[in-house]
Amino acid sequence: MFNSCGRKLELEYPCLWVYKVIGEDYDGVRQAILEVIRDRKCDISSSRRSSSGKYHSLNAEITVESEGVRDGIYQALKEHPAVKIVL
Repeated sequence: MFNSCGRKLELEYPCLWVYKVIGEDYDGVRQAILEVIRDRKCDISSSRRSSSGKYHSLNAEITVESEGVRDGIYQALKEHPAVKIVL
């Protein structure tokens, strides 16, 4: 991950991280987040809905302990069938 100047982003762990998770079914996306994070504390909030109502985005705010954990959660969310995009 790089900042706007092209330098590698330096994060201090543990840190709070927000994933924006997008899918077609609000409840399905919420359930996907819960399945991936399991017993971790996570704040899930509704972010946006497309004008047609087809897509829903939710924010998942999670404390991550390392880059490996952060990337692992991202990858698991990305691979979940209910999820279209993870940012």
